[in-house]
Amino acid sequence: MTLAIVHSRAKLGVQAPTVTVEVHLANGMPSLTLVGLPETAVRESKDRVRSALQNARLDFPSLKRITINLAPADLPKEGGRFDLAIALGLLAASGQIPPDSLEHCECLGELALSGELRAVQGVLPAAMACREAGRTLLLPRANAAEAAMVRGVRIVAADHLLELCEHLRGERELPSVPAHTSVPVSHYSDLGDVQGQAQAKRALIVAASGAHNLLLFGPPGTGKTLLASRLPGLLPPLREDEALEVAAVQSVCGRGPMVQWPTRPFRAPHHGASAAALVGGGSQPRPGEISQAHHGVLFLDELPEFDRKVLEMLREPMESGAVHIARAREQLTFPARFQLIAAMNPCPCGYQGDPSGRCRCSAEQVERYRNKLSGPLLDRIDLHLAMHNEPFSLEHSGNNRPTTAEAAADVARARTIQLQRQGCLNAHLDLASLRDFCAVSTDDARWMEKAIERLGLSRRASHRALKVARTLADLEGTDAIERGHLAEALQYRQLDRQPGH
Repeated sequence: MTLAIVHSRAKLGVQAPTVTVEVHLANGMPSLTLVGLPETAVRESKDRVRSALQNARLDFPSLKRITINLAPADLPKEGGRFDLAIALGLLAASGQIPPDSLEHCECLGELALSGELRAVQGVLPAAMACREAGRTLLLPRANAAEAAMVRGVRIVAADHLLELCEHLRGERELPSVPAHTSVPVSHYSDLGDVQGQAQAKRALIVAASGAHNLLLFGPPGTGKTLLASRLPGLLPPLREDEALEVAAVQSVCGRGPMVQWPTRPFRAPHHGASAAALVGGGSQPRPGEISQAHHGVLFLDELPEFDRKVLEMLREPMESGAVHIARAREQLTFPARFQLIAAMNPCPCGYQGDPSGRCRCSAEQVERYRNKLSGPLLDRIDLHLAMHNEPFSLEHSGNNRPTTAEAAADVARARTIQLQRQGCLNAHLDLASLRDFCAVSTDDARWMEKAIERLGLSRRASHRALKVARTLADLEGTDAIERGHLAEALQYRQLDRQPGH
């Protein structure tokens, strides 16, 4: 047979579109032509494949006119992930392995010049797509643990090209890789270790219960970063589908299987991060920090120190839960359903309002500092909380309630109520659902309208305050939103009432 067809997968964001590798051998002037929009690393694969076959003592059909097509032709192909598929296609077309043995298989892997198989990036999305297609995945053993996170797909791994050839000929059966099993490891610090700051702990629990974004502002040393690091521990464990989405992003970033999989990610980028680093992109688009925080927490410390243009790019992902990157040849979408927790000082020096009077910032400096954050961005942060220094004590009272376990139980109960009632968390309610599930009495509605007018809140901020009130009612286990819930929700819009906003 002079024509062989092998299935493989490309890497397009966190997607793995199918690529059909067609290999044709014909008589004529000896040559090797590779078509199908290959980039440099793919064009170089013909040299790697030639050396790998020769060093593995397999026949390379050098006296034939070889044409290799990577279909579809309009999909860009990059990296060395197609080496294995091209090599097996050449072997099948030249009759060295049975062509029908590849009919129900997909191949991924880079070849060393010796014929050894090397790991490639983005295997997890390919394994998920392979499961949907109902095929067997052939890949390097170095990628086996990562691919085994996907249940229901048959995976065959090898260290060398010869092992796969013997397997496809039926001379040596390679065992299937067993599915990966992992128990979530709790490696987060306990909320009970934080002394005082009862109001901030309350806000943290509210944020965790409804997936609300949270902004903590106060002088240095009040525990803003300490509290932010406790938020992931309050969130419930990831479902299997969510864990695979998180791991797929890590796979595309080249990190392989997560050591703590399947726990929620916690990302804390430096305030000097560029737009591409935070949101994603680049000449070869990669997921940014907000995508790596998918189904987890994104912590932005020293929020006003971030470039304003970079912060403004967060607005759309905070609403849609995804990042859309457009390029001349392609459009990519990365998931970004993250929960934002941010921290900032009240003024440039950080000590505005300190009883010691150490702050020397002028009103103009304070206003300029706070105006680094736009109103539309602050509107998308549901909870604003001012923190203050509390008396220092070396004595441990033993009553630093709640602990992470106690708070996580409250969060889990509130989230269960929300999912049973509306199928999503309160922070993700749309306008139509807001009317259905966040109704208040006529008197309370009039009271809230007057309060919103007095505070000067925007329509978006008002809707988010109503969602927070719904979460407060869920934490208490009450069906109706009462005035106390509305009042507390409006108290969490403190930065809106500060000078400059």
